[in-house]
Amino acid sequence: MEIRELEIPGVYVLTPKVFEDYRGYYMESYSKRTMEELGFDTVFVQDNHLLSLKKNTIRGIHFQNNPKAQAKLLRCTKGKILDIAVDLRKDSPTYKQYVSVVLDNDKKEQIFIPKGFGHLCVSLEDNTEVQYKVDELYYPEYDRSIAWNDPDIALDLGDIEPIVSEKDNNAPKLKDSDVNF
Repeated sequence: MEIRELEIPGVYVLTPKVFEDYRGYYMESYSKRTMEELGFDTVFVQDNHLLSLKKNTIRGIHFQNNPKAQAKLLRCTKGKILDIAVDLRKDSPTYKQYVSVVLDNDKKEQIFIPKGFGHLCVSLEDNTEVQYKVDELYYPEYDRSIAWNDPDIALDLGDIEPIVSEKDNNAPKLKDSDVNF
């Protein structure tokens, strides 16, 4: 597996080795041993799978507050997404900054997002599927969102007509949230 750190330290793109022939392909999408060899000591405890039926569906900016914060290892298994990690760690030199990467089913790249970050993805095609691992179980009482269009974060999502859930439409701006990183 190849690894590339993005502009904010701790956020990585991982590219698995893919073995293709006339039958299709095989790849190891996750191996605890490989992750340890790459320097990750994250133990994942839950897998999630989401489907966005329509292009321009926004999910996020989502995270879980401490003490149940989550690291994520995410990949797009069908279609294409713009995936964004927002640094919400108040003492970080990159606080309120973000990195983005386009993930699709062809390249099979994954993004590792550490604890302390908010996460947002936008489907760039209809019927897009995303699968991701987290290192902490889901706890509704720690589940939080930040407004996807918060001007203090100023995400560049391109020229889209967003499809957004009621939860995400009603999410507070960062300055009004109780984020505790």
